[in-house]
Amino acid sequence: MALKNFFFAARLAWRQLVHDRSKLIAATLGVLFACVLVFMQLGFKDSLETSAASAPMKMKGDIFLMHKQTEAMWRPVQFNRSILMRALGNPNVESVAPMYISLGQFKNIDTRSKRTLMVYGFNPDANLMHIPDVINQREKLKIKDNVLFDRASRPEFGAVEQQIAEKRDITELNDYKIRLVGTFLMGTSFGADGNVITSDLNFLRIFRGRSPDQIDLGFIKLHDPAKTPEVIENIRSLVGQEVLVLSYQELIAYEQSYWNNTAPVGFIFGMGVVMGLIVGMVIVYQILFTDITNNLAQYATLKAMGYTQGYLTKVVFSSAAFLAVLGFIPGLGVSLLLYDIAEKNIYIPFPMPPSKIITVFCFILTMCFGAGTLAIRKLKAANPADMF
Repeated sequence: MALKNFFFAARLAWRQLVHDRSKLIAATLGVLFACVLVFMQLGFKDSLETSAASAPMKMKGDIFLMHKQTEAMWRPVQFNRSILMRALGNPNVESVAPMYISLGQFKNIDTRSKRTLMVYGFNPDANLMHIPDVINQREKLKIKDNVLFDRASRPEFGAVEQQIAEKRDITELNDYKIRLVGTFLMGTSFGADGNVITSDLNFLRIFRGRSPDQIDLGFIKLHDPAKTPEVIENIRSLVGQEVLVLSYQELIAYEQSYWNNTAPVGFIFGMGVVMGLIVGMVIVYQILFTDITNNLAQYATLKAMGYTQGYLTKVVFSSAAFLAVLGFIPGLGVSLLLYDIAEKNIYIPFPMPPSKIITVFCFILTMCFGAGTLAIRKLKAANPADMF
């Protein structure tokens, strides 16, 4: 019986919506706008997390050392290499290796313009990154002034792959002459528009003010990675209070946490989601409130015929559900198109997993039900005694 009552309430709600097509279109567009806004803000937020983890996820190690004042990899604080060497005091440690990281000015070969990118330097034999192109070309990096360029970098750096093929491979990094000997795939981030990988010795030549004793990230490899948690506790006692001792997953989480919680951009994207839902709720509320007001006499008549307040509430909530579905479907289509455009223009991945689609639909449905809850108060004014 309850299901039958809900069916009749939903049928009445649908007929009310389609009776005035202009209002239905306006309401659908309002929900669509809110849906697209939420999708885009979540897309930027997810791309922020994905791009922030692009470098840490490709790093090969069991434990990592980082200065406590380092907020994110794009702005590291150096610490003394001797601190990393202390980790060798643990018998479970197989090897340690330093990595040098800094922002550098790369000169476009054709335009001669300079643009900032991230430069990573380490011993090619240490095998510190899960990047096949880097592993396969590590012998090239042992040669003086040779570097590898990230082919997923922004196009403003130039057509590097073509330039390498044409042997136009000499340019400058921080006003130091380098040779582009190959490419690899990593991806851009909100902190860097491109990436370069070279050897530790070449890095120190490019950044002439840097001391080899001052490193940015320490890699520790264990004989048995399963012992990582207990080794971390021991290494913390060996290295002192100056550095953080992180597992692989903690390193990724640390980088993502900066962009989500410390950098203003993370807060902006989160606030954008909230504002989109508020705007959509206001639009849907106005549509439902106006609909109730215009049909107040009809609702009073239904009450006089014996229909309960609960039945009329179901009508309003059914209208809200219809609007959520009608706005969400085209909103998803528009968002997929905008995601594709954004990926092609800012060179940062915009993932659209099923979990995000379900989450946004739940947001939109909750938004419409919230608007319906506010609009229901007007139904109390539908008093049969005032109409007859």
